[in-house]
Amino acid sequence: MNFDFLLIVFVARYLRTALKNTQQNSVWDDRLKLAMYVAIALFVASVIFRDAETIMAWVGHLCLLGCIYILYKETFFKPAKSLIVAILPYAVVATIIQFLQLVLPSFYRGNHSMVDSLKGFAVLWGIGVWMVTIKQKKELDKTNEKVVQQEHDNRIITAMKDELEVQVAERTAELTRQKEALETALQELQSTQAQLIQSEKMASLGELTAGIAHEIQNPLNFVNNFSEVSNELIGEMNEELSKGDIAEAMMIADDIRQNLEKINHHGKRADAIVKGMLQHSRSSNSIKEPTDINKLADEYFRLAYHGLRARDKSFNATLKTDYDETIGNIIIIPQDIGRVILNLITNAFYVVDEKRKFGIEGYEPTVFVSTKKRIDKVLISVEDNGNGIPQSIVDKIFQPFFTTKPSGQGTGLGLSMSYDIVTQGHGGTIKVETAVGKGTTFIISLPI
Repeated sequence: MNFDFLLIVFVARYLRTALKNTQQNSVWDDRLKLAMYVAIALFVASVIFRDAETIMAWVGHLCLLGCIYILYKETFFKPAKSLIVAILPYAVVATIIQFLQLVLPSFYRGNHSMVDSLKGFAVLWGIGVWMVTIKQKKELDKTNEKVVQQEHDNRIITAMKDELEVQVAERTAELTRQKEALETALQELQSTQAQLIQSEKMASLGELTAGIAHEIQNPLNFVNNFSEVSNELIGEMNEELSKGDIAEAMMIADDIRQNLEKINHHGKRADAIVKGMLQHSRSSNSIKEPTDINKLADEYFRLAYHGLRARDKSFNATLKTDYDETIGNIIIIPQDIGRVILNLITNAFYVVDEKRKFGIEGYEPTVFVSTKKRIDKVLISVEDNGNGIPQSIVDKIFQPFFTTKPSGQGTGLGLSMSYDIVTQGHGGTIKVETAVGKGTTFIISLPI
């Protein structure tokens, strides 16, 4: 039985499988298929025609050697050239044995066992090489699969990267649009806030207007009265001088001098009130100067009270003060701290008046302003006996635009501005102590 034909069938089938889906597969697949059919036919013929065994053996050897030659010559079969290493020793040994049987039969019979051993070794060699080739092919296939999978993953990653870049670009454009919109909104908000702050300042100026009118009226009345009296005294002095009564004229002159001193005093008082009004109405120049905090607090206290009385004749409250005379002057921005004190006092008058409207028996609206000196700071307290502040909103009262007043009666910027002036402008603190139903105390602490 000639196994060369079966080996050719095996080689052809392996090549068809190994070279599948290649560029020249369509051409060689038909040739390899024909080679398989021819080899099968010759194998069947060698089995049937036992008398022609020698001829069929030579045909098988030559066909196998031809296959090896084709594998070696054609670059198309380069991936399958490991088959040459596997089957070439068997083909050569089988051909030599056949040659010895034909040409040197006596030599073959004498060395039969050695020759057969050599053939067996060639078979084992072919099987071994084939197994190694199969193992290497599996490893190569795994490597190729990994490479293919890696390429597939890379394509997916590249596609995802491209998609992500598009999304990032779109998101960046969207964020840019949002940024521009927010910047525009911020500018509008800052403009609106500036207008509201100015409105708050003008509102506090309005609180002072009536009080200033009341306060400035007193010194003006004194100035007018003493001016009229002095004018009359000058007439009397002229009469006495015409009579020659120098002593009486000098006494009248002394009265005129005293009147002029009082006119000067009350004139300066009116001038101080006007300057205070101008300081409050204009923007702060952020210049700190020595200031009598007691005088400042008392002045704004009375101005705020008379201003509220001028708007609402029914309003009345008890004003209490306790100023520490040992404080002296402290370095502050007077118009800013004055604005803070005014805000707190105005709020105090508002809450005690609101409580008064409930008609509580025996209730007397009271606002108490005091100052105290500590080692390294000055405390300014504004206390009222109103309804107090609920604990749920105590933490919110210094937030911008937060107010408990009815709509249209407050901007919600008074306490926020006061907090910024005290903490950022003067490095101090402002805190609140409150009890619902009993009242509230705001305490300003300014470093000396």
